[in-house]
Amino acid sequence: MIQIDMITEPKPINISHHTYKRECRYTRGVHISLEDFQQIINSMCSDTRIYFDFHNSAKQLKSGEYFNGHAGLARQIDSYYRTMKNTEIVGINNGLDFYVKII
Repeated sequence: MIQIDMITEPKPINISHHTYKRECRYTRGVHISLEDFQQIINSMCSDTRIYFDFHNSAKQLKSGEYFNGHAGLARQIDSYYRTMKNTEIVGINNGLDFYVKII
């Protein structure tokens, strides 16, 4: 299995959270292709999708967009990469906050 690391930012990345009306700061994240992220989103169960939409309302699935991560999204990304890409994203599923950038 291929292993890749989460990206550690030298300065925090601020991502808007429209529901909470504030910005969230992240020092680690993962960059995912638009095609992979669309497949990840489409494979979510309804509860995980609702929670994703709650944390990322008013955001479009497009290259360059940043998303707020959460535990359900981490599990979904981890499962997708292990199953479809034979790849482990080291540290994504450890409960720490993270962002996703669509590339």
